[in-house]
Amino acid sequence: MSNAECRAAGSIPFPEALGVLRAAAEETRLRILALLTEGELSVSDLTDILGQSQPRISRHLKLLVEAGLVERHREGAWAFFRLSEARAGLADPLLSGLDRTTPPLSEDRARLDAVRTQRAEAAQTFFARLAPKWDELRSLHVPEATVEAAVLDALGERPLGSLIDLGTGTGRMLGLLAPRAARATGLDSSHAMLSVARANLERQGLSRVDLRQGDIHAPPFARASFDLVVVHQVLHYLDDPARALRGAARLVAPGGRLLVVDFAPHDLEFLRTSQAHRRLGFSADQVSHWLAEAGLATVATRDLVPREAGQLTVTLWLAQDMGVGREAEPLQRAVA
Repeated sequence: MSNAECRAAGSIPFPEALGVLRAAAEETRLRILALLTEGELSVSDLTDILGQSQPRISRHLKLLVEAGLVERHREGAWAFFRLSEARAGLADPLLSGLDRTTPPLSEDRARLDAVRTQRAEAAQTFFARLAPKWDELRSLHVPEATVEAAVLDALGERPLGSLIDLGTGTGRMLGLLAPRAARATGLDSSHAMLSVARANLERQGLSRVDLRQGDIHAPPFARASFDLVVVHQVLHYLDDPARALRGAARLVAPGGRLLVVDFAPHDLEFLRTSQAHRRLGFSADQVSHWLAEAGLATVATRDLVPREAGQLTVTLWLAQDMGVGREAEPLQRAVA
């Protein structure tokens, strides 16, 4: 079997496997790999945990990246590292067989917990400054638990496959959906918000979620690379929501889906100044039109209407790749 045929079958050619094992067969690099099974980490995190210099850690990471064991991505001035899925078949049995209860791995894990505690405290400090504004907005629409239940209902029992949450913010949608996904990714333009999301997801035990910094209008991912794309409470902050939906639709795999959650049209002008909203909601037809322009068919819409007058209606749009030739069962536009 040729090298190309091995890769197509999900196996690794012998020379490459030998290179992978050689890269892992060094104390610091094996400790790094063990730590990355707990989730992505920065160079700074690893220097704090392992007590080694930044140049030394960077050299080890470079070798692991070159061997395909680790993936690197940038988040502003920071670089984060995570285990590569491409080598999981070879690396996972090795790493799962390690005894984590004895040094040095037990000590590494204790220092990792300390780093995560510091990260969570910093994220909480940042979020505490935003909380009053977010509490004000939450009070204007149906409870978030109602929205989340409607999201799960809209998606149904169909496997989620690969998932991306665009404009992930605090990671709330990832916390809801990532446990059901084979692969989960969150994108946000703010490093500070990603720090909050990272801390929240770690608290839920969701350490293998991939968080990336980037522009929602031009997400840095390959075309058709996700089975489910989520745009939750993001469009009203954007100057060009139609462009953002075109970028989101580009990521939808054949037969995949895009879920949009946002506000119906309203007249609460104070949200422009107090909450930095650029748009005061969207009609069902407007978003469906944008989705159609992006090549997706809206197969379900639903309104979550608050019980009190003067509050905001939350609308869900579920769209699907038009090349599938079939439609999902429609949801009624309903009062929840």
